[in-house]
Amino acid sequence: MIDFVPIDLYYPLYINTCFFMVLFTLLHTRILDINEHKNVVFINGTGYFLLFAIILYIGQRPISSRFGDTMNYYRTFMEYSHGAPILTANDYGWHVFMRAMSSISTIHTFFSICAFIYIFPMYKISKDFFKEYWYYAFFMFIVSFSFWTYGVNGMRNGAACSLFLWGVSYRKNKVVMGAFFLLASLFHKTALLPIMAFIMTYFYNNPKVYFKVWLACIPLSLALGSVWISLFANLGFGDDDRLAGYLTSEAAAGTFSSTGFRWDFLFHSAFAVFAGWYFVFKRKFKDAMYYQLLNTYLVCNGFWILVINANYSNRFAYLSWFMMAIIIIYPFLKQQFFKDQHFMIGKVMLVYFSFTYFMYYFFWG
Repeated sequence: MIDFVPIDLYYPLYINTCFFMVLFTLLHTRILDINEHKNVVFINGTGYFLLFAIILYIGQRPISSRFGDTMNYYRTFMEYSHGAPILTANDYGWHVFMRAMSSISTIHTFFSICAFIYIFPMYKISKDFFKEYWYYAFFMFIVSFSFWTYGVNGMRNGAACSLFLWGVSYRKNKVVMGAFFLLASLFHKTALLPIMAFIMTYFYNNPKVYFKVWLACIPLSLALGSVWISLFANLGFGDDDRLAGYLTSEAAAGTFSSTGFRWDFLFHSAFAVFAGWYFVFKRKFKDAMYYQLLNTYLVCNGFWILVINANYSNRFAYLSWFMMAIIIIYPFLKQQFFKDQHFMIGKVMLVYFSFTYFMYYFFWG
């Protein structure tokens, strides 16, 4: 366990280290070409260091209520370690996994394995798509606004969505991809939304239509927000009281669950939407895989917009937000669009991380 970092400084240390790394990466993008040997050595060395360091930092964190549901996972783990049976059919795969781990490991080993399941797929899909330039996509993942929360608080949701990413990295082997998708849905039922959206793109993959549907979701939510909340609470998620409760329950005091139409989070979501629109329509970027990822994001984010007024709607926002990093960075690493594109990548990373930094120090702080 990492007990030499004070609890109050645990997240600030992470986010300020990220701030330093963003600036250091920006400097590299300014003075080195992306293909230069020095740059390739730097990004790969730094990337592997961050991969292992963050898995350990999150996995070996102290057991504290400062990390949200960490305490609840700890209590359940300890109950299973003393022989308690699985009493719920919801997210059954997760509970089987937790109960099995409780019989052979300590709580911090369990949390470290969970951190691996959460973070490694971000590396895996980045490496698969972008080869030696995987660092840029991976770093975008770990400085995302929602990254920390779903590593230490919404662990099941975070692990399930990462298993989805792991499955996509095996898109050329549909059997393996399907196995990861199944496991993701068994870890957290809400993962069925990105899974179904991604499968849908195999049958229809026209971004223009998906963009129109996403835009339509905004006035539909403003006009009929409570209707959509009731509908989705009783259809699709209504057979799971916990998931329905995310939509209909009262928010607990002090939680990340502010109600009303969240224009700030819609603005955040629009980063990826604007990037997709710019590259697909303005720059005529043609890539079937990118279309699939973008359209999956638009479907999942559109669903969240419809229920944006609900308490705990952030639980559903993550079903699209976990893809933002790769939606934004993908075209930059696949095709030349700008004269000094490497420096442009650095500036995009800075702007993207700035939202995370601003929200912590100026909004919540």
